[in-house]
Amino acid sequence: MELTAHQEIVREKLSRLIEAFCPILYEDDETFLENMKNRNLAGDDIRRYQHWEWTQGVGLYGLWKWFEKTQDRAYLDILIRYYDAQLEIGFPALNVNTVTPFLTMSYLGEYLQEEKYLAPCRQTAEWIMACFPRTEEGGFQHMTSDTLNDQELWDDTLFMTVLFLANMGRIEGKQAYIAEAEKQFLLHAKYLADPETGLWYHGWTFNGRHNFAGAFWGRGNCWVTIAIPVFLEMVEVSDETKKQLVQVLSRQVDSLIRCQNENGMWHTLVDDPASYVESSATCGFGYGILRAVRAGLIDPGCRQAAMKALNAILGYIGEDGVVQQVSYGTPMGRESRDFYKKIEIKSMPYGQALAMLFLMESLD
Repeated sequence: MELTAHQEIVREKLSRLIEAFCPILYEDDETFLENMKNRNLAGDDIRRYQHWEWTQGVGLYGLWKWFEKTQDRAYLDILIRYYDAQLEIGFPALNVNTVTPFLTMSYLGEYLQEEKYLAPCRQTAEWIMACFPRTEEGGFQHMTSDTLNDQELWDDTLFMTVLFLANMGRIEGKQAYIAEAEKQFLLHAKYLADPETGLWYHGWTFNGRHNFAGAFWGRGNCWVTIAIPVFLEMVEVSDETKKQLVQVLSRQVDSLIRCQNENGMWHTLVDDPASYVESSATCGFGYGILRAVRAGLIDPGCRQAAMKALNAILGYIGEDGVVQQVSYGTPMGRESRDFYKKIEIKSMPYGQALAMLFLMESLD
């Protein structure tokens, strides 16, 4: 299916995705909230977490990119209402996942030149630099709202926290933030990128020095496919850092293409055809590949794999605009790769956002 022959279908599906986004953004995650009643590390009012976690943060980034593309005030107003409501409620304690919504807030504050949005972002960036729990070698420990994850690096930290820090470095003109972001990208690559395949393990622990179940988790890998080109377009980095990250990305994408299902989708365990195909990872891979091709970071021939994925993912967007076949939030598979095959399928804001980003990028 050539894009030129199906642009109207893509635009129609994109319109439905965006219409369905807000109800999903504000849909309570009862499983998460119930867990937070008993395992909330900071002891915060759980209302502060109700719509402020990584799941919403990724979704808001997708909506911001849509506003950036269309300049339609209606989408800006959605973001303003969201952040104003959270300002009234207050922010939860900071960790990898609660930093994520600040990425879009930093863009919003910069665009509007509005201190009420920029000030919390500035405070968050300062906290990351001074207080974020660290692993050996200074990595950002993947502390979440309910788990310390002592001495652990996870592949989603780069998107969830490090991109925000880099963006604040750009906005504030603070080279130290950008240098720290460079360090985090390279350190995570050192311990999570498999030297044989180029695929990324879900995590690494310095307590035992291993990659847990050794899983090449789909959505975890897609955060990397997205984060590297976004980071390299966001800020200026050293030539050596760029060279290393482009090599890491190219090796990952080469393996992704070899693992792609014949129908264009990717599996929730990238290298395991017996695991279910998963929409959010597929959209993330498609978006990241297209963005990397556009930026001249990887071989233009990789675009073909992304367009094959686009043809497939269009069939997973329902008439109601909800993306189907999205896996629920996934903690670390510590013992067995089979853990990933049992994760629930559920509509989520990040599923909507990753599909929005993918379809938007395909139209450029």
